[in-house]
Amino acid sequence: MSNLTNIKDFNYSLEKIFPEADDFLPIMGTDYVEFYVGNAKQAAHFYKTALGFQSLAYAGLETGLKDRTSYVVVQDKIRLVFTTPMPGTKNDEIFKHLTKHGDGVKVIALWVEDARKSWEETTKRGARSYFEPRVEKDDDGEIVRSGIHTYGDTVHIFVERKNYNGIFMPNFEKWDSHYNPPGCGLKYIDHMVGNVDWGEMNTWAKFYNEVMGFANLITFDDKDISTEYTALMSKVMTNGNGRIKFPINEPAKGKKKSQIEEYIDFYSGPGCQHIAVATNDIVFTVSEMKKRGVEFLYVPGTYYDTVSDRVGEIAEDMETLKKHGIMVDRDDEGYLLQIFTKPLTDRPTLFFEIIQRKGAQSFGKGNFQALFESIEAEQARRGTL
Repeated sequence: MSNLTNIKDFNYSLEKIFPEADDFLPIMGTDYVEFYVGNAKQAAHFYKTALGFQSLAYAGLETGLKDRTSYVVVQDKIRLVFTTPMPGTKNDEIFKHLTKHGDGVKVIALWVEDARKSWEETTKRGARSYFEPRVEKDDDGEIVRSGIHTYGDTVHIFVERKNYNGIFMPNFEKWDSHYNPPGCGLKYIDHMVGNVDWGEMNTWAKFYNEVMGFANLITFDDKDISTEYTALMSKVMTNGNGRIKFPINEPAKGKKKSQIEEYIDFYSGPGCQHIAVATNDIVFTVSEMKKRGVEFLYVPGTYYDTVSDRVGEIAEDMETLKKHGIMVDRDDEGYLLQIFTKPLTDRPTLFFEIIQRKGAQSFGKGNFQALFESIEAEQARRGTL
């Protein structure tokens, strides 16, 4: 889908109903993800060049926005917003965020039918308000948005679009650019992972359960996710239709510093660790991204010596997967293929996961050992293990 003017055209190829979730909002999908960055124009150019996104919308001085500049890029159902503060304004929230965290995810925006109700339901259940419901208008109609705080300085913004037909949002105009490289086959956001501090996983799992009506899809403890040196624990929270999945990670005790501790040290607190984006052809996607300069974690060659015994028959050629470092795992419903980029920022914080699901609804538990060893090798190179 090349034109996302009407978000009602969204359809998701992956959907599973979780009746234990209390869908009182309800959430229909991920609307956009907003990054606070040091240079929005350059960040947008990188994501277009390296990951195959296309120009969509722009807001800044020319559109009447005085305190920030934002570029919006799109690939199929994924919309990313890159925002940089403008000097000389009273709004210094973005400056403070950048100083503390560096480039990173500030907003995980959720598409809802009723943004007023979403704010009311979540705040009465204990959410801390980021901003109250407000109506934003232009000649293309109106959008209603509201927001709540979640872990660290990350926020959720509820977006109601049913009365809006514009390119993205009021104060934005179409971003016409002669430079729009071909896409890399990315389809939608499969899940987004939050890293929280020691002992906070259950707190935030409870938040998503009680405040937002999510269910606990699966829990991993330090026996599931560990190596000789490091470990973590994780709870995967999902909304009722399965379109939104938020794994929440916390550190677990080990001989050395885990990836979660490293993230929290360099991000200066909890935040979004990685964004998992789905593709229908992971070999094509990874091949394209490598051509464009994206670096991926190295998977030890010995991983592929036994993977066929573990996952059984698959449609893909194992030698091709080995060449690209793509991992495979299987559950009761099928199998999945996945690979992880190295950090996309100077600080070893945010990275992307590329995932292709062939029926599997899990998160690659069988790959955790190899993945952790790959991450630990990078930590050792950085001197942070």
